[in-house]
Amino acid sequence: MDWAEELDKWAADYLPDLAIKTDEAMSRHTSFRIGGPARRMAFPNSGAQMVLLADFAEKCGARPLVIGNGTNLLAPDEGLDRLVIDTSEGLNRLETGGAENLVMAEAGVPLARLADFARKQGLGGLEFAHGIPGTVGGAMCMNAGAYGGEMEQVTETVSLLDVASGVKTLSREEMEFGYRRSILTDHPDRVVLSAVFRLTPGDPAEIRANMEALMAKRRASQPLEWPSAGSTFKRPAGHFAGTLIDQCGLKGLTVGGAQVSEKHAGFIINRGGATFADVVGLIEQVQERVLAATGVRLEPEVKIVR
Repeated sequence: MDWAEELDKWAADYLPDLAIKTDEAMSRHTSFRIGGPARRMAFPNSGAQMVLLADFAEKCGARPLVIGNGTNLLAPDEGLDRLVIDTSEGLNRLETGGAENLVMAEAGVPLARLADFARKQGLGGLEFAHGIPGTVGGAMCMNAGAYGGEMEQVTETVSLLDVASGVKTLSREEMEFGYRRSILTDHPDRVVLSAVFRLTPGDPAEIRANMEALMAKRRASQPLEWPSAGSTFKRPAGHFAGTLIDQCGLKGLTVGGAQVSEKHAGFIINRGGATFADVVGLIEQVQERVLAATGVRLEPEVKIVR
């Protein structure tokens, strides 16, 4: 009996209401719209289910991959012989916290929904996050940010599952946030269950106006009409990745169905039918040509899953 059969039997016995799909296409769960079938994909509907599932997955060798909206992932076309755990459908509880100006969100809550919920409570501070197409779990892992804001600025605590030691709560300082990183970067075996955010009282109309202004700026400058994983590269020290790529004349560079966006050189987009190999090949070409021309090594921001 291999890991998938073990998982099926265990789930039937202990979590009969857990939704599990077989050979579910990753292209349906990533913003790049790329990726072959995941051997098993599970959709826990509570933190308790997540804890039990993650623990058994480790025991049976399922190599769990936890995802939210899949907005920062590139998955292989041949698929994954792994258990993918999708938090976006079931781990989406959102409520005001136990103290003033606090909001609690589970890992699968979209950042746009979180920001809008806070606005309705008259709480600001998440305006920058309204247009980021990820979920709370991914945002905690990579300290997501935009337009001068980062999750570090608003995070109070994060509840994590560490398969080796159980559930624990870390403070903002213990999360060791940095530029597009956190303590989870070094501990991929830890899974975000939820987070609490400390926000600032504000006028809902003003908060909405700020959100709309940032969204207008995003629409004007980014190729949101094409599938992508957002900014492809991290910002190198002292530079902007998109500016370097543009200066090297790489806008419009194409490999198969993948292209360096002509609207914003920091984005690689799926122009239609792009494969995993197309995107990886284009990333490598951009890295090589920018390094040769400028001496700057670009580091991918998108997570390449293998």
